[in-house]
Amino acid sequence: MNNISTIEIFMSDKRIGRMAITPDEVCGFEYDSDWIKTGFSISPFYMPLKSGLIMAKRDPFWGNFGVFDDSLPDGWGNLLLDRYLQEKGIDPYKLSILERLSLIGSTGRGALEYRPDKSIITNDEFIEFDRLAKEAEKILESKESEGSVDLLYKYGGSSGGARPKVFARIDGREWLVKFKATNDPVNVGEIEYNYSLLAKECGIRMAETRLFNDRYFGVERFDRTPHGKIHTISAAGLLHANYRIPSLDYSILLKLTLNLTKDMEQVISMFRLMIFNILISNRDDHAKNFSFQWINGTWKLSPAYDLLPSSGFNGYHTTTINGKGEPELSDIITVASEVGIQRQNAIQIVQEVSNKCIERKCLNYKLK
Repeated sequence: MNNISTIEIFMSDKRIGRMAITPDEVCGFEYDSDWIKTGFSISPFYMPLKSGLIMAKRDPFWGNFGVFDDSLPDGWGNLLLDRYLQEKGIDPYKLSILERLSLIGSTGRGALEYRPDKSIITNDEFIEFDRLAKEAEKILESKESEGSVDLLYKYGGSSGGARPKVFARIDGREWLVKFKATNDPVNVGEIEYNYSLLAKECGIRMAETRLFNDRYFGVERFDRTPHGKIHTISAAGLLHANYRIPSLDYSILLKLTLNLTKDMEQVISMFRLMIFNILISNRDDHAKNFSFQWINGTWKLSPAYDLLPSSGFNGYHTTTINGKGEPELSDIITVASEVGIQRQNAIQIVQEVSNKCIERKCLNYKLK
């Protein structure tokens, strides 16, 4: 790749600003003057809407801003990107943050787009999921398969998370479809699909989900609409929290929701999601598994995602509850009270979600 010294960031063809990188690999960003007049802060806590240069911190995103780090792949997507670059004779470890963002171009999560745009990820329809799943399995097992890296990168090179996945356009709608990882149970797709249905029964807002080919879990992308893309940022990106290790407590997430949305209904939604994660033992509830969206001039909690039983950091919740990885009911009440949720309301939500989980035989953690 040609060395890139500056990238421009856009949203809906409107130039937000530009970013460069210092010799010691720390990013500096500057809003465009027109965006300052008519736009909004794309990351309120670390990138306030103002003129002048804003410098990133070195940690936790290696000199990048959290909102732009959200655009980059991690886990499976990183593995795929590195393999793809190596096959093209490019050393992935020599790429700068700007060069990696240019590879994402206009195909990343949310509404942000990066120019120069060097992405090759396609938006074509492709629903041969069995083939893609087999190719993903070969890559995970480090087996050679001619064309598999190119094919999977073309359909899922900007994806995050640990499990193999692709983006699929089906009947004009965009989906994220997941495949089995090495240590997953054979029916992991069915498991996640069933828990998505349970989450909706528990009053948790999720995008539409499907089970493709009776085995592959798919969720409609909530950052895409018929009218355009929606700016989406994770809690990790907003707070510059390291999602690879325990870095948050649900009390922080609840206060973040209140601070950002100014809406107690959104806070209640986050609280209900916390209860659901506790009761189904979804302990991989790291800082990147919660997101917010800028919709019609205000911040909203995004639909929930990645909801299924999973082990967290050392078997505990990655996001703690009142400082604990295995909470008691008293911890839940404490966290609720800190954001103004009354004890009676908190207990009622716990009972509602518990009853649904018991009904579906999915209660995996009993509160004391």
